[in-house]
Amino acid sequence: MKDYKQLTKIQRCQIESLKKADIKQKDIALIIGVSGSALSRN
Repeated sequence: MKDYKQLTKIQRCQIESLKKADIKQKDIALIIGVSGSALSRN
């Protein structure tokens, strides 16, 4: 079983900003340092 961690408030803000800049989800995941599935759960 995998061990999941919640995203921090800072990570959520970064994701929101990057999405507004039309950055692809897989690129956002690399920038933030989380898996693509972690982003899709938000």
